[in-house]
Amino acid sequence: MASSILSDCSSACLLPLRRALLPPWAPRLRPCPALAHPRRLLVAARPQLLPRPRRMDSAPAAIASSADSATVSADAPAKVIDGKLVAKQVREEIAVEVTRMKDAIGIVPGLVVILVGSRKDSQTYVRNKKKACEAVGIKSYEVNLPEDSSEEEVIKHIASFNSDPSVHGILVQLPLPRHMNDETILNAVSIEKDVDGFHPLNIGRLAMQGRDPFFVPCTPKGCMELLHRYGVEIKGKRAVVIGRSNIVGMPAALLLQKANATVSIVHSQTKNPEKITRQADIVIAAVGVANLVRENWIKPGATIIDVGINPVDDPESPRCYRLVGDVCYEEASKVAGAITPVPGGVGPMTIAMLLSNTLEAAKRIHKFK
Repeated sequence: MASSILSDCSSACLLPLRRALLPPWAPRLRPCPALAHPRRLLVAARPQLLPRPRRMDSAPAAIASSADSATVSADAPAKVIDGKLVAKQVREEIAVEVTRMKDAIGIVPGLVVILVGSRKDSQTYVRNKKKACEAVGIKSYEVNLPEDSSEEEVIKHIASFNSDPSVHGILVQLPLPRHMNDETILNAVSIEKDVDGFHPLNIGRLAMQGRDPFFVPCTPKGCMELLHRYGVEIKGKRAVVIGRSNIVGMPAALLLQKANATVSIVHSQTKNPEKITRQADIVIAAVGVANLVRENWIKPGATIIDVGINPVDDPESPRCYRLVGDVCYEEASKVAGAITPVPGGVGPMTIAMLLSNTLEAAKRIHKFK
């Protein structure tokens, strides 16, 4: 990732990906205050631990009295939507269900991750997923293939796991090497084991009225889980999704629409994006541009879900960089009603939702309620 970043360590300017990849309306000059003062962040009180819902697939209860509504006075700092806290609760719920399933029918959910190549970031992600599985009692399997493997070799492994009754979820770690076609590989995964939710039939069912996908992509599902658990009202509200990727933006928009929000999508060709975004009660930012969304983009009291993870210069950090979101946190937290931090917001939810999807797959395959 760092190789695609151009910056001057002495400046406090934005540190986006290659300028050619940015939308024409991306900010170019005015620095986010948090970059000029890396250690100055607004800190809100941690919310109480959330009440445990009865079922994993039911709409969870809102956070206790102090968080009955995520909309607060514009004069107060925004409520912090704590993804670490929610992810911890989700993992605890999953562990209970995994134990219950094992005791009742002797079945333990199993997840296999297929990694092609030796990218360091992908290896880290796979290692984290394996640890998360072990922590909740899900069996984890790992297949490591060399960078020069053929598509046929990968598909052969997928086919063997499609028919393996001990495996309930199959995840192909992206990105794949350049000589491979992502669509061909992902389409080989059985829809009943597509715990990443990327199979075209899953996305198609998500887009259709009256249909439900077998699985929802993990990051958008995590965004919705945060909204539900913090008691954010979605029905009848205006929502804007910034970004239209197949992995986050598009499925997030479809999920908000299914929850009866009025949804707009802002993308690289959108005119007056700040004006459109400023009308939203709920904003999901998933475009991959550091601090793109500024104070004047945000409606007072809005709820902000920041999916972006972008490295920016920080001379005070041992690594000489730190991670920020697509939203300028320091500015947004003065206007918004609630906001996810980066890191510690959406990130922890993604793996938690992968575990949730794996449990759901095992329950469906074995008809366990």
